[in-house]
Amino acid sequence: MSVARVTTLSVRSDESFEHAVAAGIARASKTLRGVSGAWVKEQKVEVTDGEITSFDVVIEVTFVLDD
Repeated sequence: MSVARVTTLSVRSDESFEHAVAAGIARASKTLRGVSGAWVKEQKVEVTDGEITSFDVVIEVTFVLDD
């Protein structure tokens, strides 16, 4: 039997939503063992003078707990 846990991360990127998600997964993988997936819960952009200045995501990262 496996038991998993979910943790919420908020990530910001100046490049794209995809980059924000990838950065969040990479950072989570440095601390958490057994990362098995993620769900993008929320996306939003910050706009300054009519231009997108940042891409923000909230992701739910799933990782399997050690036996």
